[in-house]
Amino acid sequence: MIRTQIYLTEKQRNELATMAKSYGKKQSELIRDAIDKLIEQAGKSHREMVLREVAGIWKNRTDLPDFGSIRSEWDRGE
Repeated sequence: MIRTQIYLTEKQRNELATMAKSYGKKQSELIRDAIDKLIEQAGKSHREMVLREVAGIWKNRTDLPDFGSIRSEWDRGE
């Protein structure tokens, strides 16, 4: 792990100390957990944003083959 120094407000520090005591964890563990959740949320949000941006980008293309007919060639007719 890499040591990192952060500044907290007095209220944040007090709340964090209270939470650490009630959860039986170190403050640093709680901070790492919170950062992991933030990173996970940001990753999901970014993926969703990218998917929304690319949704329908081919809808007006006229140079693409007829995927329906290509797909029907793959069907086994079962």
